[in-house]
Amino acid sequence: MRPTNRLYPTDSPPAILIPVLNEERRRAILDLLTHQGRVLVTELSRQFETSQVTIRKDLEILHAHGLVHRTHGGALPSREGALEDPTLREKEKLHHQEKLRIADSAVKKVKEGQVLILDSGTTTTAIARALRNFQNLTIITNAVNIAAELAGTAVEVILTGGTLRKNSFSLVGPIAEETLRRLSADLLFLGVDGFDVHFGLSTPNLLEAKVNRVMVEIAKKTVAVCDSSKFGRRSLSLIAPPSALHEVITDRAVPKSDIRALKQAGIDVTLV
Repeated sequence: MRPTNRLYPTDSPPAILIPVLNEERRRAILDLLTHQGRVLVTELSRQFETSQVTIRKDLEILHAHGLVHRTHGGALPSREGALEDPTLREKEKLHHQEKLRIADSAVKKVKEGQVLILDSGTTTTAIARALRNFQNLTIITNAVNIAAELAGTAVEVILTGGTLRKNSFSLVGPIAEETLRRLSADLLFLGVDGFDVHFGLSTPNLLEAKVNRVMVEIAKKTVAVCDSSKFGRRSLSLIAPPSALHEVITDRAVPKSDIRALKQAGIDVTLV
């Protein structure tokens, strides 16, 4: 009879012998996901003889690196790719609480009388909502929905103009870029689809990336605002290298190795 082990049931492929290290366990989880099509926290906890808290942390880390798609109670194979470009409404359903905490932290860095840039995205939309009570603020944006969020408030809004992208409600193209080049801002809050600490900030749309690059050029300070699921991912088009950033605001599920890399590069990191 073939002996069992803590990494796989008897009808699954053989794996590394115990004791199981964190990285070994996560590799084994990925292997199980490949063979089974899904994994559950409760089953993994029993199989690896470890707590559900530990398994959830494993899945969050794998999700943050784009290796799995986290679901309630478990995980599915990752559906993400460099060309994936979900709609704004689809994005709003993901990591909602993390985005609200990031927005609250971002707003604390804003002062009356400043000029801000908000690019398109759900996290920057949350920031816009949190800025509605400011009395002396100018916001430059290429996001039609963000302009609508601030309509009727004391905040002055400059909309770039350009060609409308239906997925993101953002304005892109030469008109948007030319408008931005004629302006200057104190602070840019930049949301991204992918954040590889060695490659840089990226987005699946080439035209969006070009507009974002101009935003970085005209802002005195650039702050990336993104939840931990964006880390370890690369989308099609590079916006800017990590060296273009002054600060990152994200949640606490970001891999520690990424946080160390950012800090070593002289980038401030705020965890919420």
